[in-house]
Amino acid sequence: MILNNINGGIIMSLTETIIKDLQALSESKQVEVLDFVQYLRSKSEKQEIKDWADLSLSTAMRGMEDEQALHSLHDIKESFS
Repeated sequence: MILNNINGGIIMSLTETIIKDLQALSESKQVEVLDFVQYLRSKSEKQEIKDWADLSLSTAMRGMEDEQALHSLHDIKESFS
């Protein structure tokens, strides 16, 4: 991604802009930024794992609603309440 100025000229890439702005911050603020970036990455990774798990489950269950049940309530020999 390239950022453009008002006259249409290229200023710098998004990454370069972030690095430049980050370098201008105090070290304590840089630590806060790093913490936030790590939080965003963790959140993204967790969402990706959840998405794969949901896809896996839906793929495994696909078509099962059309299958006939192999057993009925009459097959239950023991009941726990």
